[in-house]
Amino acid sequence: MSFDFSADEVFEMAEQLEQNGANFYRASAAGITDEENKKVLLSLAAMEDEHEKIFAEMRTSLTAAQKESNTFDPEEETLAYLKALVDTRVFFKKEIDTTSMKEILKAALVAEKDSIVFFMGLKDLVPDNLGKNRLEDIIKEEMSHIKLIGNMLANIAS
Repeated sequence: MSFDFSADEVFEMAEQLEQNGANFYRASAAGITDEENKKVLLSLAAMEDEHEKIFAEMRTSLTAAQKESNTFDPEEETLAYLKALVDTRVFFKKEIDTTSMKEILKAALVAEKDSIVFFMGLKDLVPDNLGKNRLEDIIKEEMSHIKLIGNMLANIAS
C-alpha cells in the first residue's frame, strides 16, 4: 500500500516530530542533577518548540486545496501511518539511563541525525512558496544540534 501525503499531513507529522524531540529533552533534563547539563537539555527542548511553531505557521498558511489529500482514506489510515512513523523512528521513548548525560547525548545524537534525514525527505515535498527555505533553515539548525551534542559528548570522560 502506498500513501500520498497532503501538505497538511506532512506539516502535522513534522510538528509531532518536534513535540517528541522537546519531550525527550525535557524528560532527560528531569533526570540530570548537574544544572549546566540541565540548561543545555532545556535549551535544546526550546529549540524544538520553536521548530514546532514554524511548522504550525507553515501549516496554517496552506490553502484548502493544499490541505486536501488526493488519496481515498475514509478510515484515516494515512494519519495513523504518519503518527506511527514519527513516533517510532525519531525521538521515540528510548530505554536509556536518563541520569547519564553521556547516554542521553548518544541517544539525542542518533535522533537528531534521524530527524535531519526525515526533514531532507520532507524538503522535496514542500513547494518554495510554502516555506521550503524555512525547512532548509531547520535542517541547518538540526545540524548545529549535532555539532553541539557531538562536542558535548566528546568532552564527557568515558
